[in-house]
Amino acid sequence: MPDALRSHPLRQRTAPRFDDGNGAPIRIVDLFAGCGGLTLGAAQAASLHDRAVEIALAVDFEPLATEVYRRNFPFASNIETGPVEMLFDGDAGTRPTFAEKRVAARVGEVDILLGGPPCQGHSSLNNHTRQVDEKNALYLRMVRAAEIVKPRVVLIENVPAVRNDRHNGEGVVTRAERRLTEIGYRVAERIIELEALGVAQRRRRHVLLAVAEGEAISPESLFEAMPTGERRTLRWAIGDLLDIGGDAPWDREPQAKRENLERMRYLLDNDEFDLPNRLRPKCHQGDHSYKSMYGRLRWDEPAQTITSGFGSIGQGRFMHPERARALTAHEASRIQGFPDYFDFFSCPTRHALATMIGNAVPPALSAGVVNAYLTLAQARSDSSEQLAAMA
Repeated sequence: MPDALRSHPLRQRTAPRFDDGNGAPIRIVDLFAGCGGLTLGAAQAASLHDRAVEIALAVDFEPLATEVYRRNFPFASNIETGPVEMLFDGDAGTRPTFAEKRVAARVGEVDILLGGPPCQGHSSLNNHTRQVDEKNALYLRMVRAAEIVKPRVVLIENVPAVRNDRHNGEGVVTRAERRLTEIGYRVAERIIELEALGVAQRRRRHVLLAVAEGEAISPESLFEAMPTGERRTLRWAIGDLLDIGGDAPWDREPQAKRENLERMRYLLDNDEFDLPNRLRPKCHQGDHSYKSMYGRLRWDEPAQTITSGFGSIGQGRFMHPERARALTAHEASRIQGFPDYFDFFSCPTRHALATMIGNAVPPALSAGVVNAYLTLAQARSDSSEQLAAMA
């Protein structure tokens, strides 16, 4: 294999030994874990610092998600399938429940608590606040988890619109910040452009970071120290997959209906990237803001945000730059930033693959935060040693 292919971070087919390292291991808890995008990023960052990762707990509501997670992180000591709110079921500021005491005893010391609560709630607990405000309930479960397991660092990611998620006039992010501050954390939040982290798509996420009192690092310094990556294009991510094809769901080319096939051929034949209104379905004609719908991707730019609809040009700008087809699962996974060694093969169908990949968090997000944390921590440690040597 040419060196250029071997060194490409997305084309690697052999997973690193994330449970091996010379330094002290990084212990993480990943809630609403999905297939493990946040865990993967944390593990990649730890590996750069020759640190192993210990997964004290990973939880997701979907059995298929935890199966994919288990295949990729077989060394994880505790992977749970079920609602997070059944493990962390107490109200803010109250004594730990029986379930929470059991969780705390199992996970022990935690360095980093990760989580990407879903935008829609699925809590079935009979709690008045959660019945009124289900979205807030799941987001605030991360805060309750921090109360119970007391991590050094908390990372909560969500859609930018989470800032607008309000109950009785108060935003969920504000409520989370206040409670985390009350229990001894310093807190900061920002909107992160993942393109700046080297992800080959335009994707924005809201990130809340909290750092425990006693840590020499502030959440603001973590944001500032996050490494910015080279701007990555679609060609960089998937250019080598142009003619792979195959019958397996992973590389199978999506089959379009006749009307959509004609639309894609028009774009290729005329070297255009936006479909004219006259060629759109009647419901998409006239004045609209859906310019990317039925659009063609460009090789020399990042892709648009990958969703579970990446296999249909009617779901967004998901047409391949050179082929009259939408993206394959393999291509979408690469655009999300998952290397080829990440195993999605527990997903039995293309639909299952699309849902798993489209709902995933690009690993570069947590990789940036954890790399910043470990870099700053090492710098602090080196400075302390120098001062001690001079004393």
